[in-house]
Amino acid sequence: MKIKQLLQAIENIIPLHYAEDFDNTGLLVGNPEQEISGVLISHDTTEKVVEEAISKKMNLIVSFHPIIFKGLKSLTGKNYVERVVMKAIKNDIAIYAVHTALDNQYFGVSGILADQLNLKNQKVLLPQAKTLRQLVTYAPLADAEKVRQALFDAGAGKIGKYDECSFNVKGIGTYKPLEGAEPYIGEIGKRQEESEERISVIFPKHLQRKILKSLFENHPYEEVAYEVFELMNDNQEIGLGIIGELENPVDEREYLEFLKKKLNLKCIRYSSLRQKPIKKVAVLGGSGAFAIEAAKSSGADIYITSDIKYHEFYQGDNRMIIADIGHFESEQFTKSFLFEQLTKKIRNFAVALSETNTNPINYL
Repeated sequence: MKIKQLLQAIENIIPLHYAEDFDNTGLLVGNPEQEISGVLISHDTTEKVVEEAISKKMNLIVSFHPIIFKGLKSLTGKNYVERVVMKAIKNDIAIYAVHTALDNQYFGVSGILADQLNLKNQKVLLPQAKTLRQLVTYAPLADAEKVRQALFDAGAGKIGKYDECSFNVKGIGTYKPLEGAEPYIGEIGKRQEESEERISVIFPKHLQRKILKSLFENHPYEEVAYEVFELMNDNQEIGLGIIGELENPVDEREYLEFLKKKLNLKCIRYSSLRQKPIKKVAVLGGSGAFAIEAAKSSGADIYITSDIKYHEFYQGDNRMIIADIGHFESEQFTKSFLFEQLTKKIRNFAVALSETNTNPINYL
């Protein structure tokens, strides 16, 4: 298998379309045409991780965090980023990163953390804007069901926990075939009136190419009339963070102790307690200060995230506890998730979890 084939399989699960604009995801180093000898799954790509890949004869590193984030202006080895890239290139090792493309998935970093904490009734905390699109097309009545089913099969028509959703209206379409046309119905030079069905479906933006391909392959007309609209609707399948509930209310200190034990934390930095039980919990893996107000507005009793600064702890405003559990710690299950997903898809070469601890923070 070539690298590009594996990356396509990954992107079918974790589409890069949903990565944040500031991010740098995808294939960062390497030739997509290269044959894969093995895949090493890591949280970060450090020099030790590249050395581990070399020792295990694996030529693709699939990492959560991107090693190249702000761009490179030189390759002289003056810092760890340049040294990693130089060592990877020298040893024909490709590096691929998913980062916020996975962060924004419902089942992604925050979803994994929410599952670990047994949260019920989970919803996306910050739905990503402009991720939904609407397709409108027109088909003759006799072919409408075939076209509609083809769109469903390609992934259109899913809204939350409902599938095969569409809106359909019957009407009269008109067209006049011109010289050189090969009309499915009608004659050259004569205006045709045809009973048609207007089919409208919603789909996630990353499926647009696949859905249009299915439309063109299954529609009987030589020229297919269709329209695609970008929607402003919130998409509860895509976005950052998760808000959920505990099965039963829990005392604040008891819940903090539960977090520390369940997530194997060295410490938790947290804001003032409210002297009220915890029922509603918001989580966001990685740096989450930007979502404090969203968590508070959602009615969360506690917001679990990382990289909170001194003054940001005040933003809980005695309405919500802010708990900083550490950046690496909030994302600690991501590497295993990537490993599980890839081993389901791949059987013909080795996929291994990196044994290198890439957490740059130590605790005394």
